[in-house]
Amino acid sequence: MGFQGNDRRNGADFWLILSRILAVLGWLFFIVALVVSFYAAPEIEYGFIKYQGVEVRKIWQPQLTSYLYIILWFNALTSFCAIVINHFRTRRVSDININFNLILLLLISVTWVVYIFFDIR
Repeated sequence: MGFQGNDRRNGADFWLILSRILAVLGWLFFIVALVVSFYAAPEIEYGFIKYQGVEVRKIWQPQLTSYLYIILWFNALTSFCAIVINHFRTRRVSDININFNLILLLLISVTWVVYIFFDIR
């Protein structure tokens, strides 16, 4: 059996639109974080490069790493805010929307920050 009464929902309100915008911004900045990480991370010293005597950078670039920290913490904050907004704006059982993508973004961002923190030390 389904719902028998009138559906009086008006559509998405300001808070749900804000949570969707935060989710999209978080994922866009996650892509930016991947690009920044590519340039900030130490270079891999392959056998051929070692054989040729080419110098490779073995440490994280400090300026890009600080930008990476800011981007990742912004990702964690936006995904957390979107999760909280979704939690408080759902009123019915049928409204429950478990946003696995936001939970995944939050976990990846926080673990990435922890990894970089301990890798630099």
